[in-house]
Amino acid sequence: MSPRLRRLLVPALSTAVMLAILLGLGVWQVHRLAWKRGILAAIAAAEAAPPVPLPATGTPPDFTKVAASGVLRPDLAVSFGAAVHDLRGVPMLGADLVVPLIRPGAPPLLVDLGWVPQPAPAPLTLPGGVVSVAGFVHPPVKPGLFSASDDPAGRRYYTLDPAKIGRQIGLGRVAPFTLIAMGDTPALGYPRPADHLPRPPNNHLQYAATWFGLAGALAVIFAAYARKVLTA
Repeated sequence: MSPRLRRLLVPALSTAVMLAILLGLGVWQVHRLAWKRGILAAIAAAEAAPPVPLPATGTPPDFTKVAASGVLRPDLAVSFGAAVHDLRGVPMLGADLVVPLIRPGAPPLLVDLGWVPQPAPAPLTLPGGVVSVAGFVHPPVKPGLFSASDDPAGRRYYTLDPAKIGRQIGLGRVAPFTLIAMGDTPALGYPRPADHLPRPPNNHLQYAATWFGLAGALAVIFAAYARKVLTA
């Protein structure tokens, strides 16, 4: 082997290993892209379908679109989170209104009716008697290291944990999930329910392009280096 080829041996092997890794990561992201598109298509189909009746027992799969009937208990309502929304063109700080739904023969269900400004510019009156609420099933959330502290005395929560909230408002055992209401915003402008199911981000195409681009750049750099060595 000539001295020039010997100089290229280690760089060529290193480049080959790095190219294999980068191309493998790019191909993996392409597979992830197809997988994520399947999930998003399933979410879109579920969003377009009518809600299914919520069974009295058992826990439906997360983010299932369901409908539940019962009596709302606004006297036990709590606020959840904090967000700014435009209310008739005016930015206002508010939180989601979470109200227990008392169901016959089933545990009480916490229902997130949507965003409400705080303080509300006009009194909010919720329907009495038996009502039906459509939305999606949200799994319980546990507080993280940087989660804001809940204020049980003020009925203000920053972590959507139905077991904890139900216990602290005196309901005891409640359904182990929250129903996030979906629908149109009322004429009053609030509570503002969710208008779509949550969707995971889909950045796999950009990731694949990044890995393939790095592989291409590495190949160009090695080619330029090899040409310099061989023509020196």
